Amino acid sequence: MNKLKPFPKNFLWGGATAANQIEGGFDADGKGLSSADMVAYVPKAERGAHSAAIEVTSQRIEAILSGEFQGRFPKRDGIDFYHKYKDDIALFAEMGFKMLRISIHWARIFPNGYDEQPNEAGLQYYEDMFKEMHKYGIEPMVTLCHYETPLGLTEKYNGWLGREVIGHFLRYVETVFSRYKELVKYWLTFNEINMITMHSPFTGGGVVIDRVPEAERENAKYQALHHQFVASALATKRLHEIIPGAQMGCMLARLTHYAYSADPADQRLAQWLNQQNLYFTDVHARGEYPKFMLRHWQENNVQIRKALGDDAILKQYPVDFVSFSYYMSLAASTHDNVERTGGNLLGGVKNPYLQASDWGWQIDPIGLRITLNDLYDRYQKPLFIVENGLGAYDQVEADGTIHDDYRIDYLRAHIQQMQEAISDGVDLRGYLSWGPIDLVSMSTSEMSKRYGFIYVDLDDDGNGSGERRRKDSFYWYKNVIASNGTEL
Repeated sequence: MNKLKPFPKNFLWGGATAANQIEGGFDADGKGLSSADMVAYVPKAERGAHSAAIEVTSQRIEAILSGEFQGRFPKRDGIDFYHKYKDDIALFAEMGFKMLRISIHWARIFPNGYDEQPNEAGLQYYEDMFKEMHKYGIEPMVTLCHYETPLGLTEKYNGWLGREVIGHFLRYVETVFSRYKELVKYWLTFNEINMITMHSPFTGGGVVIDRVPEAERENAKYQALHHQFVASALATKRLHEIIPGAQMGCMLARLTHYAYSADPADQRLAQWLNQQNLYFTDVHARGEYPKFMLRHWQENNVQIRKALGDDAILKQYPVDFVSFSYYMSLAASTHDNVERTGGNLLGGVKNPYLQASDWGWQIDPIGLRITLNDLYDRYQKPLFIVENGLGAYDQVEADGTIHDDYRIDYLRAHIQQMQEAISDGVDLRGYLSWGPIDLVSMSTSEMSKRYGFIYVDLDDDGNGSGERRRKDSFYWYKNVIASNGTEL
C-alpha cells in the first residue's frame, strides 16, 4: 500500500515573480536602467517558433541609448505591478498565499549600480510592498538579483566580469538587509545562476560578450560566475550578521537529464550534463568547486582568476537552503538517429514518453520527484521549489471566464509528486508556482505565454486594458492551499 505523508503543517504555498517581468515603471521615481530594460520584443516569425530573444550586443545597446533603435521593450512596462501591487497582493491573499517570491530591482535602489547613496524612493517602495504582504500574513521571499543587473555596471565594468561589482553588490545587499531586517527573513542571491554560462551572460550577469575577444569568451563566463559565487557567500555572511535567524538560499534552473538509452555512452553523457548543472549548487551548498569541473577546465583551457582568500570565503559561508526551478526534464543521447526537439528552452532529444507544452517544453511530473530526491540526497539541506508552472495559450470566453484545465492538470500532477518526495523523506519547505499572475516572458518577452492563476488583459504588442481576471486555476489553487494539499 502506498501510504503518503501529509504536507507539513507550516508548508509555504504561494507563487513567484520577478521585478523585471511584472513591475513596469522602468524610469519611475529615480530608477536607473537595467539589463532587462535592454531586451526588445522580437516577433516569433523573426526568432523561430521556440527560440529565445536575440542576444543583446554592444551595437544594440548603443543604438538603444542613442535613440537609433526604436523597438518595444515589454519588460519596461511589465504588467504595471509597480502601481497595482496592492490589488494584486490582495488577489494572492484571496488564494491564501503563505509566501510570495519577488525580486528587488537593483537599479531601483542604486540607479547606476555603483552609486554611493541609495535611492530612497526605491527603498520606500519595497518597504511598502513588504508591509502590504504582511498585512495578509504573506511571508516574502526576496531575490536580490533576478536577471536585472544595473546597466551602469555593464557600461563601467562589463557587468559581473569586473571584480569591482562584488563591492557594489555588497553595498546594495547591506542596504536592503538593514532596511528590511524586520520584514524579510528568506532571501535568494542570484536567480538561476547557471544561466550565465548556459544561456546568456548578459541576462545572467550584465556581461556583453562581444566586448570580450572571441578566444576568451568561454573563460569570461566562468570568471563572471566566480565573482557571483564570491558575492553570494559574502552576502550570506552579511545576512547572518545583520538579520540573525534569517536564511539565505541559492537558486538553480534544475535541468534533470535522462539517458535516452541503456547505452553506457548515453548514460555517461546524461551523468555529465547533470554534473554540469549541479556544480553550481555544489559551490553554493558545499562551498567548493567539484573536482570534475576542475578537470573540465584544465582540459578546455579555462583559467579563472581568484583573489587570495576566495576559496576560504566560499567554504565558510554556504547557503542555508537550496531552491530551484523545475519545468521539464531533458533526454541525452550520443546517437544521431534520434528525434530532436526545438522546445525545452535549450533544445535536446525528444523523450517519446512525455507530452509537451504549447512551447515544446516536455512535461514530466515524476521528474520532479526524482529531482527532489537527487538534490536532498546530495546536499541534505532544506529545499524550496521556487518556480514551476505551465506556459500556455489561454482563451477568454464570451462571458469573461478562462477555463485552464490543462494548467490544473499540470500542477496537480507535480504537487502529487512533491508529496511522494516528502514521503520519501525529502525536507521540502515550500512550493512557489511560477507566474501566479500573467507576466512578461523572460525568454521571449511575450505576454501570450501565460502561467498565471490570474489573467492580465495585455497582448504581445502591449495592447489591452491590463484588467485582472481569475482563471479556473485560481479557485483550484485556493482550495489546494486551504486543504494543505489534501484536495487536488
